[in-house]
Amino acid sequence: METAPLPAPMPPTNWFGRNWKWVVPVGCLLPVLFLGGCALAIFFFAMGVLKQTDAYKTALVRAQANPAVIEAIGSPISQTGIVSGNSNANGATGEANLSIPLRGPKGKATLYVEAKKSADIWYFQSMAVKIEKTGERIDLNQLPLPSKRPSSSHP
Repeated sequence: METAPLPAPMPPTNWFGRNWKWVVPVGCLLPVLFLGGCALAIFFFAMGVLKQTDAYKTALVRAQANPAVIEAIGSPISQTGIVSGNSNANGATGEANLSIPLRGPKGKATLYVEAKKSADIWYFQSMAVKIEKTGERIDLNQLPLPSKRPSSSHP
């Protein structure tokens, strides 16, 4: 009786041949995660830059101190969410157009800012808070009217 010949031995597989089932998905996923991480880093860097501008800081302080805004959304007022817009300062000149979401204990609002910088001073063309609940618009560039008229003493 004749025995069947043994099959030829399989050539040894290389590393990729043994590991391709996990290498391919990981190889595709890593660049996507890397690019997503880079995009998030750029986004948060840009947010940080916007929040460091004098236009942003001044507008936020004015909104937090305005009696009409405090009455509408309460105090303390904080910036929440994503600041949108742009700010471009080049030395002593620049401009800023910002939309800043605000939140207080009684509600939410959005602070809209348009400003130009000249001779290293920011001039605000428009600075207004829009109350989310009522749609009321509070102009922060106008000085509040005094609650009582000063008495005049004429003899």
